[in-house]
Amino acid sequence: MNETLMFDALREATDEEMHRDSSVFILGEDVGHYGGSYKVTKDLHAKYGDLRVLDTPIAENSFMGMAIGSAITGLRPIVEGMNMSFLLLAFNQISNNAGMLRYTSGGNFKIPMVIRGPGGVGRQLGAEHSQRLEAYFQAIPGLKIVACSTPYNAKGLLKSAIRDNNPVVFFEHVLLYNLKEILPDYEYFVPLDKAELVRSGKDITIVTYSRMRHHVVEASHSLIRDGYDPEILDLISLKPIDIDTIIKSLKKTHRLLIVEECMKTGGIAAEIIAQVNDNYFDLLDAPIVRLSSQDIPTPYNGILEKATVIHPQQIINSVKTLLQ
Repeated sequence: MNETLMFDALREATDEEMHRDSSVFILGEDVGHYGGSYKVTKDLHAKYGDLRVLDTPIAENSFMGMAIGSAITGLRPIVEGMNMSFLLLAFNQISNNAGMLRYTSGGNFKIPMVIRGPGGVGRQLGAEHSQRLEAYFQAIPGLKIVACSTPYNAKGLLKSAIRDNNPVVFFEHVLLYNLKEILPDYEYFVPLDKAELVRSGKDITIVTYSRMRHHVVEASHSLIRDGYDPEILDLISLKPIDIDTIIKSLKKTHRLLIVEECMKTGGIAAEIIAQVNDNYFDLLDAPIVRLSSQDIPTPYNGILEKATVIHPQQIINSVKTLLQ
């Protein structure tokens, strides 16, 4: 069996769902003849035509509004943001329309749409192209938010998101598109609301998501050699947060480390800490520790850029400190 790159896994999911359901279509900047900024939609315009793989002007607020309107009428749009940072230009449409219309219409309208694209800190993309918007969108009622981290979960999650009757914000990390993995040759789905147990352990629970999953796994190799036994959870679902899976793990380990690429202030880790402290404080044998990116615009300089995000050695040091 051949290994599949993550961008190809996303393309396969899109192709399969477009073949199955003629109401599914793609729109965004350069998604058609160019094939998308990271080739997730490569050659799909030739198969499905320019109306189902629709190149748009550089006008995020306009084509996001158009996608929401099409979803109300029964279509299932997939909006690709060339870079997720650009979707701040469509924040009003995503929050006041996509997130709220099912509620404000008294359930008369469904908004079955996916908003997907690359984000995160890349390699010298500059501050405006290195945004992590998950915390921005987490506060919006009505949205589901997921972050894929492997080719396997990327494909399964995207198929689930396309079939969901609610707006799903789908985060892909710009540095993970070339990950390779052997995928099943049968159809499968990954649930939008469940965390993944990456590694079972008994000493400490490490919660992470997206690119930081791979930093945590790398750090775990060193920790295991040194005699530590970490349990690793990949959140996958950022809204709703699968707190039940976290608590199940915490009942076993009684220590929690959260590793994210999101900003520290108001980030995903902050929400998890609040939920655990509010409702499950008695399970903790030590204060919760979070490792997050620094609260600054991401520098263009490569050395400074690297210094703003979390790396495996910091994870190793934090685990050892927590387990002293």
